[in-house]
Amino acid sequence: MSETPTVLWSRPENERPGTPLLVILHGYGADEEDLFSLASQLPAEFTVASVRAPMQAGPGYSWFPLASDLSYSAEVVAESAAALETWIDSVRGAHTSVVLLGFSQGMCMATSLLRHRPSDYAAVVGLSGFVVDAQDHPYFDDAAVAAAKPEVFWGRDQADPVVPQFAVEATNAWMHGHVKLTKVLYAGILHGINAQEIAHVGEFLQYKVLNAK
Repeated sequence: MSETPTVLWSRPENERPGTPLLVILHGYGADEEDLFSLASQLPAEFTVASVRAPMQAGPGYSWFPLASDLSYSAEVVAESAAALETWIDSVRGAHTSVVLLGFSQGMCMATSLLRHRPSDYAAVVGLSGFVVDAQDHPYFDDAAVAAAKPEVFWGRDQADPVVPQFAVEATNAWMHGHVKLTKVLYAGILHGINAQEIAHVGEFLQYKVLNAK
């Protein structure tokens, strides 16, 4: 992602300064349009930027390659996260805060960014995804995350057929050891999102970000 990514914005550029920024990161094989409709269901104060991942994957895009067993390279995850971070740094100055919302593989990216510079983000929302195994890569500064205790919302269905149980268990352990966690389980959404979950995300953003301090 050396080039500027493709981004869908909820506001024209002249209306963005002074607003909190919500960066949406889609899942594997999707694109920036996939979750953009969520913008209208979340607090209106946010400027939403839905970002396209850099690598072609089937009909859509991916943040990093995934094998059929969902294995991956922490090195490639770190490279992709660092490139995305460079873009966020280029726009964050116009905004009062930055929140990351990632679905599925996008949650991997959102939490990876948080693990590099946790103080940069007011909160992270992770939906139906997991936290990657850092494989001792230096990009991931989990000690800094544990010290900062950032606000994280994690929503999922226990019957999610995509994310393997070992990844769920590892994510659960990491969350409880490093962040202030709001965890909600939803029945019947499988590997998806429903209106109830988005309503909860909106409440989380309202209370933990907009009404914070």
